[in-house]
Amino acid sequence: MPQLSDDCFALGDAPLSVEAAAALIAQRVSPLPGEESVGLMAARGRVLARAVHAPIPLPPFANSAVDGYAFRHADCDPVAATTPLRLVGRLAAGQTAKGRLPAGTTLRIFTGAPMPPGADTVLMQEDARVADGMLLVPRGLKPGANARPAGEDLPRGAVALPMGRRLRAPEIGLAAALGLTALPVRPLLRVGVFSTGDELAAPGSALGPAQAHDSNRFTLLALLAGLPAAVTDLGILPDDPAATGTALIAAAGAHDLLLTSGGVSMGEEDHVRAAIEASGRLVFWKLAVKPGRPAAMGVVAGTPVIGLPGNPVAAVVNFLLLARPLLLRLVGALEPPPPRFPACADFTHRKKPGRREYLRVRLVPGPDGIPVARKSDHDGAGVLSTLVESDAFAELPEEATLVQPGQVLQVLPFAALF
Repeated sequence: MPQLSDDCFALGDAPLSVEAAAALIAQRVSPLPGEESVGLMAARGRVLARAVHAPIPLPPFANSAVDGYAFRHADCDPVAATTPLRLVGRLAAGQTAKGRLPAGTTLRIFTGAPMPPGADTVLMQEDARVADGMLLVPRGLKPGANARPAGEDLPRGAVALPMGRRLRAPEIGLAAALGLTALPVRPLLRVGVFSTGDELAAPGSALGPAQAHDSNRFTLLALLAGLPAAVTDLGILPDDPAATGTALIAAAGAHDLLLTSGGVSMGEEDHVRAAIEASGRLVFWKLAVKPGRPAAMGVVAGTPVIGLPGNPVAAVVNFLLLARPLLLRLVGALEPPPPRFPACADFTHRKKPGRREYLRVRLVPGPDGIPVARKSDHDGAGVLSTLVESDAFAELPEEATLVQPGQVLQVLPFAALF
């Protein structure tokens, strides 16, 4: 895949707003090219490389939408309470009629069976009365009732699946209905994930006296597992500037995107930011958001690098705001931002203006149908258990300074994000 130029972003040092970060990615990052064909059962979660047109109409033939009786609507008396039609046979799904339906007759028909030539309307069996071999059709049934014309779902040649669509079960089902066995998709984005810091130890290993188990790397790997990416676990980088720079350059050659956590603040042992500057170009390193202000974004050897904060909750927030949209952009996915929903606050909260803030909240049913958002008792960026106990992020805009009980907030449910 071609690489990005080191100056493709070319921004200043001011903290970047959430909107500016989103615009930066949308305007200055192009999808990486490439296409491969994968079978339907391997296509879930992949991104469609080009539009797929319907090779056949769907449904491919006119058929009955219900179990009932097929007939010609023109045979019905528009004045009489009922019209008698002679029952001349039955037609099940998978069978075809042996000829044109004679005038004044009807066929017993089942859901999915092809409409017999000449028939255009179906009376549901629940509404039918049959006596002495005659169907009594009540007045008022509209022409074409309960019949599905060929191509009602999709006509031949119509766009069935647009380019950039991330494929889910419905898209795969539609492709199967069209008779397709494979789909053209973008190659998986090659993503490498580092953690940084001598204070970290891998889960399962013994902890030193000043160490904690590395959680961020595993959180990021799990978040990436639901995205169209081939992910490499690159382990833990030591607090060493030379080793950090060498590792970033080496990984950049084998990946399309690199993610790190930790080492992007102002401390003497924060080496990721300096390594990006020394090896390529630093785009920005401050995001106007809480939690997660220290966040680095840059390009090393043509590969974008996002340095996420070391605090676990801040790392998740910045992953959702920066890494996820950048990954989807690089792989050519065209999809709207995650949905926001209204929820009613049951808490008081003060914030500084000028930055976006994300509060962890639990959602409970409200009396008027709007969920009630209950803020976590602990809002520290390092309290990972609060993500487990919460259902959503309440998103407070930059201009907000106070949240009061009863105020309607916009929330991002975790179910749409994780």
